[in-house]
Amino acid sequence: MQLEVGRPKNEAGRSAREMRVYDLLDALKIGYERVDHEAVETMAACREIDALLSPAAVCKNLLLCDAHRRNFYLLMLRGEKRLDCKRIAGQLGGPRLSFAPAQALEELLGLGVGAVSVLGLMNDHGGNVQLLVDADLLGEASIGCHPCVNTSTLRIGTSDLLEKFLPAVGRGYRAVTCTVAKERS
Repeated sequence: MQLEVGRPKNEAGRSAREMRVYDLLDALKIGYERVDHEAVETMAACREIDALLSPAAVCKNLLLCDAHRRNFYLLMLRGEKRLDCKRIAGQLGGPRLSFAPAQALEELLGLGVGAVSVLGLMNDHGGNVQLLVDADLLGEASIGCHPCVNTSTLRIGTSDLLEKFLPAVGRGYRAVTCTVAKERS
């Protein structure tokens, strides 16, 4: 594995889903660096990738929903944090939250399990998913996220993500405080 600048030079074997991400980032003139790797589905499996992307804040991205599955939220939180659904729901002033079903990932964001990413919002043309961002991420210079597949990870400037990407896909975000205990090693 090595850190590369920009889109892959050879697109063979790349999905159309992944290439659309690079097309959009390039059109928006958002710079990024990329690490290609074997498929990863857990934060623990990402440790070597995280080291290459350092000092980017590696994000855990979770699709959540209310009990009626009417309201969906994409939560970006620091990778070392654990989710406290009750705490997040309290900040939203809404009902209890839980993980959205895998089927909702594909239907709403065009993503598979393990590839959840803020960049998937580009596929939510109906505006069905609200973005929640761990307030701790807002002060980071860059973040790490998947380009809608779990075989590459990107380092993108946080300001580019918030000030260029989100407006381009018609989104805002809501900062939430995720002051939960760190995961055990």
